[in-house]
Amino acid sequence: MKVILLKDVPKIGKKGEVKEVSDGYARNYLIPRGLAKEYTKGLERAIEHEKEIERKRREREKEESEKILKELKKRTHIIKAKAGKGGKIFGAVTATTLAEEISKLTGLKLDKKWFKLEKPIKEVGNYSVEVSLPGGVRDTIEIKVEREE
Repeated sequence: MKVILLKDVPKIGKKGEVKEVSDGYARNYLIPRGLAKEYTKGLERAIEHEKEIERKRREREKEESEKILKELKKRTHIIKAKAGKGGKIFGAVTATTLAEEISKLTGLKLDKKWFKLEKPIKEVGNYSVEVSLPGGVRDTIEIKVEREE
């Protein structure tokens, strides 16, 4: 029986593929669990249409991420933090802090998951922070942590 996979199935295939499987396997396992549907031309066209929509969505997401990254790289972002005389910060500058402060400065909506810090920033100074945006867009931006007066 020919089926179209609705989800990835180990040792059978990936979502959207047309596969030939035994009738019993299809009727008793794949179809009842929602892993596949019986093959029809109309269903194949519908799945191809969904793939095209998904591809366009990913393209749009990547373009938006590239615009955001271009905006972030325009300048060094200054983050103010309470610090002692030796330059030690009271607390730490984390990815959440970066997302909130840079959002305020640029007006962009940023997610804390986009900022990759090995460990929180605990001293005043200049830092390069890796930014990983949706759509596979990655680069580093410059951050300057200053003492708040």
